[in-house]
Amino acid sequence: MRYHPRVDMVPRQAYPMRTILFICTGNTCRSPMAEGIARHHLADREDDVFVASAGVAAFEGGSPSLETIRALESLDIRHEGCSTPLTGDMIRKASHVLCMTSSHQAAARAMVADDAEAQARIEPLDPNGDLPDPIGQGQHVYDALAARLMELIPERLDTLLKEDHA
Repeated sequence: MRYHPRVDMVPRQAYPMRTILFICTGNTCRSPMAEGIARHHLADREDDVFVASAGVAAFEGGSPSLETIRALESLDIRHEGCSTPLTGDMIRKASHVLCMTSSHQAAARAMVADDAEAQARIEPLDPNGDLPDPIGQGQHVYDALAARLMELIPERLDTLLKEDHA
């Protein structure tokens, strides 16, 4: 699996690489955690997949929360990165945009309101409901979220990537 610095730098049609983009609010808790877990899951695969994350209300360059880093480290996952604001170009160039909540999904769809194809690629990460924000709730809540994402993400990615090959 190859990693590239930014999902918005190359037009979607320019290369066959698939991009998985995780979305949350500030891009410091849930989406970087999901990004780290997804990269970990895909690390030994031959798939050419770029994994990234962004936030609908993120500031450029913020660090992931300490609790997020600790939750990932407890799973032997190392994550480096900084917060990135979500843009319409990022959505348009992604193969799949996976949102933590229905409000993130609505915000992302509003950014590409004129692009039905891009809107169709925006979906919830968890088809069974929202993944609540752990911010300010203590390490045990982050650890529980990481455990939930470790269950959810491998299955979800395997399904999406299999559909891409169909």
